[in-house]
Amino acid sequence: MTDIFHLKSVSELHHLFDLGKPSHPLITIVKDWPETDFDFANIKMKSDLYVLGMKGQIKGAFKYGRNSYDYEKGTIVFMAPNQVAQFEPAENDNDIDNDGWSIFFHPDLIRKSELGKTIKNYAFFNYELDEALHLSDKEKCMLTDLVHRIETELNQNIDKHSQEIVLTNLESILKYCHRYYDRQFHTRINLNKDIIVRFEVFLEDYLASEKLVSTGLPSVTNCGKALNMSGSYLSDLLKLETGISAKDHIHSYIIEKAKTKLLEKGVSVSEVAYSLGFKYPQHFSKLFKSKTGVNPTGYIKLLIPYS
Repeated sequence: MTDIFHLKSVSELHHLFDLGKPSHPLITIVKDWPETDFDFANIKMKSDLYVLGMKGQIKGAFKYGRNSYDYEKGTIVFMAPNQVAQFEPAENDNDIDNDGWSIFFHPDLIRKSELGKTIKNYAFFNYELDEALHLSDKEKCMLTDLVHRIETELNQNIDKHSQEIVLTNLESILKYCHRYYDRQFHTRINLNKDIIVRFEVFLEDYLASEKLVSTGLPSVTNCGKALNMSGSYLSDLLKLETGISAKDHIHSYIIEKAKTKLLEKGVSVSEVAYSLGFKYPQHFSKLFKSKTGVNPTGYIKLLIPYS
């Protein structure tokens, strides 16, 4: 049985890897990972911290969610608090990662800041590891320069300006990563189109099956799993390619199916709602009105004379 190690703070991280006392209690940057006797082989790590890690030279793989990802130099991965990951060092390899960097920060660092309000918009913290960001040399240099600025600020005397400067650079890193992910989506146009087609086929098959009644509406997470990716990655990809999120795609399919069912003779609005996987008819009516501008009964009255 694999044990789970719960990493609660920056101080615990420094103690675990014998990194000395952290310069700041809520954020740290690690570049030169020391050798450690800690055995990662059968350990899964759950962290209360946000993590951004850019690959250096270390060999091995991360397991995260359903997938194992042997990531290359120049890629960056993201983890949000309460996610679980496992590192598997390569066999007979003692190389230490001295070419990359990792930022660990506690949610308390940003809780009262603007970044605390907007960090939920950076969906890549919920991507799977095989959806990591692949950086060009220029992009890698840009991010590394921002990391150096944070590191410099942490290594000098902390004053009333330190927090703002650290957060400004941290937010810049996230904004650039958002931009670089958009670039990555655009360079994979053919792959993206294939994913969109498979997504639409999945929805068609799901809505035509008994799962709609027995299991309920398909969630974005379910759709992502069916396509072997995270729901967040799927939604961002669809948003970029079509202008519509995965959730809106699902709702559009449901509404189109509902329109057809509502015009069938002798079928009530409640029956249509239940047949489409809604537990409560009022939830169906609310969604229908939000998408069409009229409630289901009003839609029937508008269309019956022409049907």
